[in-house]
Amino acid sequence: MRTVVITGGTDGLGKGLALHYLRQGARVLAVGSTPTKGEALLAEAAAISAAGRAVFVEADLTSVTAAKELVATVESACSSVDKLILCAQRYRLFGSRTVTREGFEHSFALAYLSRYVLSHGLRDALESSQRPVIMNVGTPGVRLGRIHWDDLQLARRYSGTRATLQSFRANDLLGVAFAALHADTPIRYIGYNPGVVSTGMPHHLPQPLRAVTKASFALLAASVPKAVAPMARLLDEPPDAPVSAYRATRQVPLKGHAFGREAALRLHHLTRELVDAV
Repeated sequence: MRTVVITGGTDGLGKGLALHYLRQGARVLAVGSTPTKGEALLAEAAAISAAGRAVFVEADLTSVTAAKELVATVESACSSVDKLILCAQRYRLFGSRTVTREGFEHSFALAYLSRYVLSHGLRDALESSQRPVIMNVGTPGVRLGRIHWDDLQLARRYSGTRATLQSFRANDLLGVAFAALHADTPIRYIGYNPGVVSTGMPHHLPQPLRAVTKASFALLAASVPKAVAPMARLLDEPPDAPVSAYRATRQVPLKGHAFGREAALRLHHLTRELVDAV
């Protein structure tokens, strides 16, 4: 039986992928921070006769310690992991800077550090499966934002948009560094941009932007089932390349500063120091 681990697995695209793989007969560990959403997923799993294969794991992935504990939890529960899908994200485009209890800027912690810890931490479990793949769901191919090397936590010039875009660029480099550091791994690392998808993201926005975004989603956004289909195809038949990037069905060339090897390894070493210090 295949084992699929999905962060952000109780809502939006993560939940859509969880239900897809449950229908396909896989065991799914859906990671989320809200118990009521976890219970709702388990109820939907029971309705499709998959209750015995669905597991909700509660974790606050703004915490590096919690991400490390999640690695241990998965390793103790699973002899191998076939697919690791990283979807956990919460956009904080407005408001003041907030830090986690470990002192990290919120977007950097949730959208990047947790993915770093899980990608590297679950490598052994992934390599124990026949065709392992990591899918990091973000925005490869969107050339906005940059890494603020002298101020990764954005303590001096914070904005929600700057923090969000930095987390996207960091995840592009995460995939490049992973492939460079583990040249002999069978794991295929995919950065994936789903485009505009009708999820619960607008709920976290202030009015009137929330209403405008909901209206635009109704006109332009793909439904979750429609967005899940090309993701599942890539997950089931990953490219031969150690690392790749896609925007929906279109492959994104790994060119330019967004995917630079030198920058990727620089960020990896800086991140490892931060993670090891927790």
